[in-house]
Amino acid sequence: MRGSDNLYSALVGWAKIILPLCALGLLSTLFLFANGQNEPPELVLSEVEAIAREQRLTAPRFSGVTDDGAIVSVTARSAQPDATQVDKVSIDDMYMRMDNPGGSFVEVTATQGELNSSSKIARFFGLAHLETSTGYTMETNGLIAALDTGIVESEGLLEIRAPFGELTAGMVTFQVSADNTGQQMLFTNGVRLLYRPQE
Repeated sequence: MRGSDNLYSALVGWAKIILPLCALGLLSTLFLFANGQNEPPELVLSEVEAIAREQRLTAPRFSGVTDDGAIVSVTARSAQPDATQVDKVSIDDMYMRMDNPGGSFVEVTATQGELNSSSKIARFFGLAHLETSTGYTMETNGLIAALDTGIVESEGLLEIRAPFGELTAGMVTFQVSADNTGQQMLFTNGVRLLYRPQE
């Protein structure tokens, strides 16, 4: 009997040591997996570091009124001030809408752009897409919009889809008509028209 009592006491003594150690091991494993799943991805951390180094605005919106009374609004995915010129702002995914007093409007989009507060100029870099309320859609390499006068000019060749057909031109200029009832489009520098009569 005494031998079995000694064996039982030894087992109880070892259990008092082993079982708490196993519990600690399980808890530490649980916390290890929990922390691993909550760690942010490395890509997000690098983006946060980049934003911390650079001054950047997310989803900015700029608006104003031209001399002719057109309402201009510019939105973007992000904007960053120029490091060398304080009056310039570089813009990603730039969108501009100009609503004219007569009810017509122009919309311009580009992946890159720039706003200059001193000259009141908005520039669209690369491939710019332009749509009008009268059914014209255009694509060109670069546009300049004067935010004080409301005049929009292309910087490269244009491909235009109009309600009556297709055009190509070296340049286009948009401006509000003299009576403020609509928008004038002036195509210049080698205009070619492919007329498609409507059925």
